[in-house]
Amino acid sequence: MGLIMEHNGPAEGYETVPLPVADAGGETQGRGAAVLRRRSARPSKRAVVYVHYLDDSFVPADVVGWYTGRAFHFYAADLRAVGTGGRNVTQASRAASELSTCFAFLDAAVAHLREADAIETLVVSAHAAGALIAALWCHARRGSRPVDALILTSPELGAGHPARHWLARSRATREDEESSRRSSPLLAGAQRRLRRGLDIACPVLVMCPDGDRDTPAPAGSGGMLALRMLGGGRVTIRLGEHVTWLSLDRALLGQASPGALDRGRFFDEIGRWLSAYLSAEIRDQLL
Repeated sequence: MGLIMEHNGPAEGYETVPLPVADAGGETQGRGAAVLRRRSARPSKRAVVYVHYLDDSFVPADVVGWYTGRAFHFYAADLRAVGTGGRNVTQASRAASELSTCFAFLDAAVAHLREADAIETLVVSAHAAGALIAALWCHARRGSRPVDALILTSPELGAGHPARHWLARSRATREDEESSRRSSPLLAGAQRRLRRGLDIACPVLVMCPDGDRDTPAPAGSGGMLALRMLGGGRVTIRLGEHVTWLSLDRALLGQASPGALDRGRFFDEIGRWLSAYLSAEIRDQLL
């Protein structure tokens, strides 16, 4: 896998953390995988892993600054280059292999953070397509519970406005169109799996744009939520037992540049939610 790139160049202010990642067959891939790291200026044993997948925009600088300013080391995990590279396989087998590779990458990243970087408190955050991959990984690893909290922003749930659905995204170049066709089996399968319900062990915060959310789920429904589908239908999605669903103005959830928009409420909501689930020592620094 290549490094995360921004504006056709390496993201500034990050250092590379190379990771050996095993493929679906258990052998280390030839191409080196990596995450990017930006350390907090304050000593800390806590971190955030931001999952970057497909054509999701790169993590906004204000998000990085908010976490590092609160003594979280920040890691960006690049999953954009995941692919089997084979043509003589079915879409289903290719999607399964790609998802397995995504999971192996995240396994390796978390193991490195825990063992090499001595991280004790770990939050996973993701946006759009990356949020879907992160949710499925947390479900698959629920027995070991590798992370302490999961934050999903505008996840690609397969619901909502057609312009935001991954199948309806316009592509400006042929390269983008080929990337969409290559990755579509994985995302389509992941969305179908999501609708069967997940059982994520750690607390989950889902931040959706206003209008995507339908009637709130009744108390005691186990983290279920009804969402509007394309064409006016509804789908009920369950992620786990400890899920907070929050609707915000669409602009607050966008990948805004620092200073372009006052996203104070967006960060206030994250801070309040994390303070409710993390230790008292961390809580004092979030509020």
